[in-house]
Amino acid sequence: MLWILAIAVIFWLLIIRPAQRRQKEIAQVQSSIAPGETVVLTSGIFGTVSEVDDLTMHVEIAPGVAIKVARGAVGSVIRPDDELEDEPEDESDEPAVQDDPATTDDDNEER
Repeated sequence: MLWILAIAVIFWLLIIRPAQRRQKEIAQVQSSIAPGETVVLTSGIFGTVSEVDDLTMHVEIAPGVAIKVARGAVGSVIRPDDELEDEPEDESDEPAVQDDPATTDDDNEER
């Protein structure tokens, strides 16, 4: 009987508790969305919030094209700090790989 109780406690600590914490964080982000913010919907659509209601919001996905979505459809909010982190790093410090000038096509064919 003690083993069953121990397994239940471990299950709660490792699975249920972190899931509840994630849900609270997502709900907090969804409730704090304001017009002008860039969001990513759970379907993968990027857009800018143009209008916010109690249960829905209007998201502009292209110039002049706005869709009405539920607040729960927002997966994440893109902040200006997040955009800087997503940019690829400049790898110009590494030299480009070039073919050896001493090697010709004839040499490659013989090998």
